Amino acid sequence: MINTNNYAGNQSFLWNMNLIWINSAKYLGDYRLSLSFSNGEQRVFDAKEFIASHPLFASLKDKQLFSQFQLDGWTVSWQDGRLDIAPEYLYEIGTPA
Repeated sequence: MINTNNYAGNQSFLWNMNLIWINSAKYLGDYRLSLSFSNGEQRVFDAKEFIASHPLFASLKDKQLFSQFQLDGWTVSWQDGRLDIAPEYLYEIGTPA
């Protein structure tokens, strides 16, 4: 975890980290999300394989529940923030739109 207090006076360190987050998301159906990232790019995340291979996310096999995601200011989350996926991961495995 980065504690910004440790870097007081060195703001350039934080800007050079190239952080990325999700600005908007839209459910496309069949476990797919269209994601707009802070760098201006759009990607489509197909969650079928992710859900199947990560038991923690098994509840999202319910398409109705999957479609009820929220944006938390950083990434998409489900179940009132109890489940989320790092935006960097979503960017990396997403297909350019």
